[in-house]
Amino acid sequence: MNMFSVFDINASGLTAQRFRMDIISENVANAQTTRTADGTPYRRKVVTFEQKGSQTPFSRVLNKHFDKYSGEGVRVSGVYEDTWTEMKLVYDPSHPDANEAGYVEMPNVNPITEMTNLIDASRAWEANSTAFNATKSMAMKALQLGNNG
Repeated sequence: MNMFSVFDINASGLTAQRFRMDIISENVANAQTTRTADGTPYRRKVVTFEQKGSQTPFSRVLNKHFDKYSGEGVRVSGVYEDTWTEMKLVYDPSHPDANEAGYVEMPNVNPITEMTNLIDASRAWEANSTAFNATKSMAMKALQLGNNG
């Protein structure tokens, strides 16, 4: 693995975590949105990642390149609506979206979950940034040593 591929790996991690933070921000911003363009409440979105590069099963990659790293970083594999978390029903008969019984179906966004995910994404972004800067520092030191020799 050359040094430039390390930059690519860290950059892909930075990009993926930044995208994840954007989706979390969208979730928080729409935590009270009871009516979207299709007339339903906002549904929380979740980001998933996958390894960039090889699309073969892990066992084949492991057997083919047992001692080599074959990945090229991470990429966003999809943004999905959270269909496993229930929507909240809140009693508010004065709300324009209330049903006949006076209940409003609210988005399935939990601010505590979103803030926890935001901290996780932020820490992952920081880790990638630190690794990127460490690699950059090593490259600069190698260039300085090369110029002195």
